[in-house]
Amino acid sequence: MRPLGAFFLGLCQMKTIDYFYVPQSPWTYLGHDRFWKIAQQANATVRLKPLDLGLVFPVSGGLPLGQRAPQRQAYRLVELKRFSQALALPMHIEPKYFPVPGHPAAELVIAAEMHHGVQAGMALAGAVLAAVWAQERDIANPEVLAQLLKECNLDPDIARHAQSDAVKQRYSDNTQEAIALGIFGAPSYVIDREIFWGQDRLDFVQQALR
Repeated sequence: MRPLGAFFLGLCQMKTIDYFYVPQSPWTYLGHDRFWKIAQQANATVRLKPLDLGLVFPVSGGLPLGQRAPQRQAYRLVELKRFSQALALPMHIEPKYFPVPGHPAAELVIAAEMHHGVQAGMALAGAVLAAVWAQERDIANPEVLAQLLKECNLDPDIARHAQSDAVKQRYSDNTQEAIALGIFGAPSYVIDREIFWGQDRLDFVQQALR
């Protein structure tokens, strides 16, 4: 049996990860399942923080994809193909429904997490990301979002909760918190106020959780 002192010491050492992401991000899609496995293996607490990059970019100096230099846009496609192949994840690097507004899906995930916990929120977030990048579905379409709730075995009434002031306030608060922390892109993982930007930093996230 594990000594009681060691048990409470383990509780004190449990880490919390603030997971800042946008539901239409290809990089978030590429890292989502790996991140969740890393967090679970470390017995870490995950706090889902969907945010609005449209409000972050003007502060951080970032640009929407369509406004970036052609060379950067072309290289992005090369990297998406490389990572999807290396990770053996199905991916349309230029999906039918992209760019796509992210706030309807972000608010749906927030509502799912608020009413059913982080496990439900993470499952729905993963389904939304796969819908964009693996299945070429329109996540701004309410019918698609309703179907994703069904596929995740979640209460369809979550769609109604997603329209609440509480959810919209949480979405706004997440965005303002990201700006205050100095976050400039997604996904970003924050542990003890240290930022790890990008799914290719997940090895460092894993080290920080040890």
